[in-house]
Amino acid sequence: MPGTSEVWSRVNDAAENPELSAAETPPQRRRWPWVAGLATFAVVAAGGAAVAYENAHKTITLDVDGRTETVSTLSGSVAGLLEEEGVRLAERDLVAPGPDAALRDGGEVVVRYARQLTVDADGAQRDIWVTALDADEALRTLSERGADVALVPSRSGERATLPLRLDVGEPVTLVDGGKGRVVEEASVGLEDLLEAEGVTLDGDDRIRVERSSADELGDATVRIVVERVHTKNVTKRHDVPHKTRTVTDDDRFADLGTAVRREGQEGVRSIVYRVTRVDGKVVTRKQVSNEVTRKPVTEILIKGTKERPQPEPAPEPAAPAPSRSSSSSSSGSSSSGSSGGGGSAPTSGVWAALAQCESGGNPSTNTGNGYYGLYQFSLPTWQAMGGSGLPSEASGAEQTMRAQKLQAQSGWGQWPACAAKLGLL
Repeated sequence: MPGTSEVWSRVNDAAENPELSAAETPPQRRRWPWVAGLATFAVVAAGGAAVAYENAHKTITLDVDGRTETVSTLSGSVAGLLEEEGVRLAERDLVAPGPDAALRDGGEVVVRYARQLTVDADGAQRDIWVTALDADEALRTLSERGADVALVPSRSGERATLPLRLDVGEPVTLVDGGKGRVVEEASVGLEDLLEAEGVTLDGDDRIRVERSSADELGDATVRIVVERVHTKNVTKRHDVPHKTRTVTDDDRFADLGTAVRREGQEGVRSIVYRVTRVDGKVVTRKQVSNEVTRKPVTEILIKGTKERPQPEPAPEPAAPAPSRSSSSSSSGSSSSGSSGGGGSAPTSGVWAALAQCESGGNPSTNTGNGYYGLYQFSLPTWQAMGGSGLPSEASGAEQTMRAQKLQAQSGWGQWPACAAKLGLL
């Protein structure tokens, strides 16, 4: 295919030589009655026999833009005949023979009006003048000059018009949104054809008139192509990762590790694209904006720096009380009534304070909620620390010893409420 500049050179050749629009057509179609330009028309020389016949009665075939009629005239020239018939010529209009040519009986005069068309070659558009009878003739003339072009109808909102008919002698193919159908009646204007076929356009739709080779004799060669164009904004969203920051707390024990002070949250980046589809297929995709529409939230972790104090040593076990016969019955009764929880609670220091907070300082506490004794051991935890039976049945000294063992292993967090109250957390 020739380059764009070469195509336009050939289009310009056709525009500068209007007679090129009168290319030879198949015999069954009414076209220009000459083949090789205007030279085939007989021109009667001025003077001599022409003068003798200029006032004689003549019968002339007059073809004005494809509308043919037989007229009688006494005029001796083409210009005189056109004036009699009210045919007005503009600067680019074509008449054959020329206006100054003499008439003779049985002759034919052809008039073709010039029309300005917009043509497209390789995506570039230009206006040219043609004297073709219809769109088929204009396209065929340009293609014979080696120009691969399409006609671009003028648009006014939802209307599309072409200043010449589509095809006087044959049907055309209408392709709408990629689907084609044959329209038999094509000797009308583009706007009338679209209306008759129920084709409506919106402001974005494209339309062109082009020529294609026929597969079989009689196939339509002119195609009206309507491309359905839809453009809209499409938003794509992407996560924006959040950051993590760790802060220190001098009032938090270091052995507690880190804790989350504020949960992190991912942000959102929104990218908007302007997407254009032609007959359902994406042809352009242009980014129009790119911004963070939700900022990420930084996650904050807290880490303590405070050293935990060493636990106080367990108090020495109290000496067993001497056995008295007079009190044996009473002691047995008391022991039985307290579920075996003998021994004293610590009377001072952090462990006394913790026992007071947890159980009111009573080693035999059993409230029935699954926690027992001075430090409210659960049975599984008590057994894990080496205890047997119920914690409330053990002495206060043993309970304190096993509580200190639990604290050394797992920290003050085993008693979260009371430890916090006492400032141990």
